Amino acid sequence: MVKGGIEVMVSIVQALGVAFVAPLIAGVIKTIKARLQNRRGPRILQVYFDLRKLLTKDSVVSPTVSWIFNVAPYVYFASSVAAAGMLPIFFFSGEKTGDLFTLIYVLALGRFFLVLASLDGGSAFGGMGGAREMFIAILVEPALLLSMLIVAFKAQTANLGLMASHALSSSFSVTYIFGMIAFFIVLLAETGRIPVDNPDTHLELTMIHEGMTLEYSGKKLALIFWGAAVKQLIMMLLFVLLFLPGNAFGSATFIWTIVKVLLVAVGIALAETSTNKMRLFKVPKFLAVSGLLSLLALVSQ
Repeated sequence: MVKGGIEVMVSIVQALGVAFVAPLIAGVIKTIKARLQNRRGPRILQVYFDLRKLLTKDSVVSPTVSWIFNVAPYVYFASSVAAAGMLPIFFFSGEKTGDLFTLIYVLALGRFFLVLASLDGGSAFGGMGGAREMFIAILVEPALLLSMLIVAFKAQTANLGLMASHALSSSFSVTYIFGMIAFFIVLLAETGRIPVDNPDTHLELTMIHEGMTLEYSGKKLALIFWGAAVKQLIMMLLFVLLFLPGNAFGSATFIWTIVKVLLVAVGIALAETSTNKMRLFKVPKFLAVSGLLSLLALVSQ
């Protein structure tokens, strides 16, 4: 009973820690991307300053919207933080860590409410962004599940803690290389990065996630941006825990995890700098590559 309570407390602290660090990782990606493009770019802590500014402002809400519009930012942020508590960052016991299916659908809950809110706002751009988001979600979720099943089959369990423990003790192989590439493609799509989406633009014909947030302001907009940063860090942590095996620091697993997260941040910045945003109808082919690589990884086992 005491052990279970301790693990629950660790999960809560872990979720709050991921929520606090997520804007920093978003700022690191922005800074690295700016340096690669020979720009000065924003400060690493700029995301924190933006969130603080938004949290001090009032929200302007249309009188025609329903309760869904007001609740969606809180559900989106809460689902991201809840998913962060399921990750096996500090312990791999497998008893209290989350299940991969539960994790995927907790994140899907936040997306579902945000899409409903984009339609509830009555904006043409919001509806367009919501429709595009669901179009990509239909393609991303099977690819995400298939890529994570690679590790699940090797570990013979769907428990994230046991999966991460098995991956940590494994060595690089063809299976992990295929799975790593497949999951990285899904990571770019799920977090709205180039080439699927551009998080730094408000162009009406190209925006997806930004289109759903145009009707929001103040505290509610801050929660959406914060929740998106937490979700991005969750995907990066899943990538390093499940698809980057080995530990260069011996028993200091947490330190090695931080190093690998920073390496993934560099990889995301390199991917965004070296590619352009693709057209929407080419996204299915892009994600099909992820699915094909996942199938090859499963066959290679």
